[in-house]
Amino acid sequence: MNLFKLKENKTDIRTEITAGFTTFIAMLYIIPVNAYILSASGMPYDALITATIVMSVFVSILNGLWANTPIAMSVGMGLNAYFSFGLVNGMGIPWQTALGIVFISGVLYVLISITPARRWLIETIPVDIKRAVSAGIGAFIAFIALEQTKIIVANDSTLVTLGDFKDSGVLLALFGLVLAIYFSVKKYKGAFILSILVATLFAWGVGISPMPKELISLPASMAPIAFELDILSALSLSFLPLILIFLLTDLFDTLGTLTGVGMRAKLFENEEGSRALQKTIEADAVGTMLSGVAGVTSTTSFIESAAGVEEGGRTGLSAVTTGFLFLLPLFFLPLFKAIPPNAIYPILIVIGIMMFSELQNIDYTNDASKYATFFIVLGMPMTYSITNGLLLGALVYMLVNIIQGKTKEISPAMIILALAGILIFFFL
Repeated sequence: MNLFKLKENKTDIRTEITAGFTTFIAMLYIIPVNAYILSASGMPYDALITATIVMSVFVSILNGLWANTPIAMSVGMGLNAYFSFGLVNGMGIPWQTALGIVFISGVLYVLISITPARRWLIETIPVDIKRAVSAGIGAFIAFIALEQTKIIVANDSTLVTLGDFKDSGVLLALFGLVLAIYFSVKKYKGAFILSILVATLFAWGVGISPMPKELISLPASMAPIAFELDILSALSLSFLPLILIFLLTDLFDTLGTLTGVGMRAKLFENEEGSRALQKTIEADAVGTMLSGVAGVTSTTSFIESAAGVEEGGRTGLSAVTTGFLFLLPLFFLPLFKAIPPNAIYPILIVIGIMMFSELQNIDYTNDASKYATFFIVLGMPMTYSITNGLLLGALVYMLVNIIQGKTKEISPAMIILALAGILIFFFL
């Protein structure tokens, strides 16, 4: 296990495996959700299930071995919806051509990743902005969980409101949330796994969610979508803006995730951490390129890795564990599908609370940081995008410094982020 430098990172095998399993449970939802979203483009659901799993296994293990960081990866949310509802259904682009767009953006991503540019962006962002990003991601994942459990629901008058607390699913989510808070406050080892296990057994016992009728199933073939991408059609000049959207969104989503999770775990603070960051970026880029070949949209670093980090995960053994565990749904999908989502999502709320606590360390006497923090933390959940929140914050940060005549305090990275925000918001 010296490959993972467990002693140097003050961790052990048991902690890393527990962290990897926790991240896996937190990420499990991506399998059916991604397949459902991409199937709206006309791609077969069963093949998408297998492709999503295969890419999750490959890129998580790749990152664990190559970068030795506890960052698990899978097919990213956001771009999958844009793929189906924007490109295919909205613009009438065949899904094969759309996969070609994904592949080309991945190739560009790889070219960027082999230069110091991406790592430099992360390292030169002011520390208060990094803390704000961590808190913003916490607010974002908590909002996702509250929405998915229907603890909060859409409302035509107020946008969102409280859900029906008499609904059995909502009650299960609230029960799971109480368990997750209790086990976390009491500092139980494996608190998140324990809360999911107890909530699931409770749901099965009282009939809120059915127990699995079978345990084993054969995986579906990826043949209908794998290697079906149409690269030549995607090389059209008219698709260049779409390629840029995929590239920039994937780039800044991962930028936000690595900044937030890295800040929480202190992963990238020294010279060795900088090398690990660069390698994490490279693994992410390779996964993005190969995702188009496999028949899915861009892979990305997952914010749910924060679940494993909170359980003590500090090395690639955690990510490798997560990757291997993703093999299980290939053969035990009925069992994993029987875990009610409302037993899983409450742990994201607790993780969100933990990440939100980074706000206490921000220097609010700095006006630029103060205003930027507001837009980052609210921007991520309110626009349903890590990228939008990050870029809004960068724009405000630069604006306030310009107003105060402190242009020399604006780091080149923040200028680049602000300019990217202008490009994306006003032109793309």
